[in-house]
Amino acid sequence: MQDFNLALQKNELVGLIGPNGAGKTTVFNIITGVYQPDQGSIQFCQHRLNGLKPYQISKLGISRTFQNIRLFLNLTVRDNVLVACHQHTNYGLADSILKTKHYSKEEGEIKKRGVDLLGIFGLEKLQEEYAANLPYGQQRRLEIVRALATDPKLILLDEPAAGMNPQETTTLMQLIKRIRQEFDLTILLIEHDMRVIMGICERILVLDYGVTIAQGPPEVIRKDPKVIEAYLGETSQE
Repeated sequence: MQDFNLALQKNELVGLIGPNGAGKTTVFNIITGVYQPDQGSIQFCQHRLNGLKPYQISKLGISRTFQNIRLFLNLTVRDNVLVACHQHTNYGLADSILKTKHYSKEEGEIKKRGVDLLGIFGLEKLQEEYAANLPYGQQRRLEIVRALATDPKLILLDEPAAGMNPQETTTLMQLIKRIRQEFDLTILLIEHDMRVIMGICERILVLDYGVTIAQGPPEVIRKDPKVIEAYLGETSQE
């Protein structure tokens, strides 16, 4: 990455695009603590993220999905979501062993939240199914549900439409817009499907070999000569 700079405003929906190897997923890995930057600073809600572990960054309110799906395939759909919900539990080990009222109350609230989230994505009837048995498109949606279950302020979606058919992609676009509004989220999105990027993003950054070559609203990016040459191709002007 070279002199990369990104400032996200609350409730923005921003797209990050570029050819393979441009550095898009590297940006996600740096923000979430998978990689540590050699220089520069990462700030989130008045917290400096440099040096923090991924779980610490997640607790501050940043969640993500992955380019290659990373579900717990041997767990049920519901348990995949409940694992993420438990990040914010307040009961201790003694409460869980003794099954105290505090434990029972929190567990009940977590299970309800998990089912409610699955309902938003049409997965509530599959909650007892193993994640490994879901079709690819539903696994993608489950991964977004799991990210939402951590109660994030910022969610990073890494190619959420990958492997989806056109109808699933249209539904996904509607869901992304819905969850941003309902959960008051800021969303940073990597996606190769330009219908998704141009259809829902308010602002787009374009990377090429680690360098930001353009940024702006979709109508500007679509016509930018550097972007057309590096990534979109001549047909993007149509």
